[in-house]
Amino acid sequence: MPVEPDSERLAELDPELRTLPAGSLLWRVYFRAGAHPTRWRDFRHYGPADARFDHHRDLRPGLQAQAVMYLAESPTSCLAEVFQKTRVIHRESRQPWLVGLRLAAAVDLLDLSGAFPTRAGASMGLMSGPRSVGRNWARGFHRAYPAIHGLYYPSSMHANRPALVLNERAEAAGVIPVIPQFHRALADPALLAVLKNAALDIGFALG
Repeated sequence: MPVEPDSERLAELDPELRTLPAGSLLWRVYFRAGAHPTRWRDFRHYGPADARFDHHRDLRPGLQAQAVMYLAESPTSCLAEVFQKTRVIHRESRQPWLVGLRLAAAVDLLDLSGAFPTRAGASMGLMSGPRSVGRNWARGFHRAYPAIHGLYYPSSMHANRPALVLNERAEAAGVIPVIPQFHRALADPALLAVLKNAALDIGFALG
């Protein structure tokens, strides 16, 4: 698989879109403390980080016009993605919170869950190969398709369950609601059973 896309090939290829309607329930884990604390509605303009599909144009990390927010369609997928390096779901370190939100507006996402990556010259390795390659392709997709609000992709950490990354176009469109559907700290005892079941499902420890 090429380390970056062929811009001419993408220009000739119609995007395969996955539209999530307004009201779709999505989940996110974010951190209120640590080196980079954030809030539940915040897109991350700082980048690129080590995340797979950061499309920030300048390769030198810093505040940029481009922005990302990573989400998934289930809490377990979020936990698998966020804690994949240690394979321990930390309930207190950096004050992680789980938020469930319903989209305030529809989003059009480039669908990487089917044959489109192959048609574009890549493969499903975008979801499991070197993250630097994923970032290169994310930049190419962002340039080639100015109407997309982000990427829809199968989580390599949770049985190819749906995950997505929204970009600054989604931020500008106001797709994140003002009030979340669900919002609790992972340290909240009310979440303990949920976290235990998730840890059992994906084989992670619970810290």
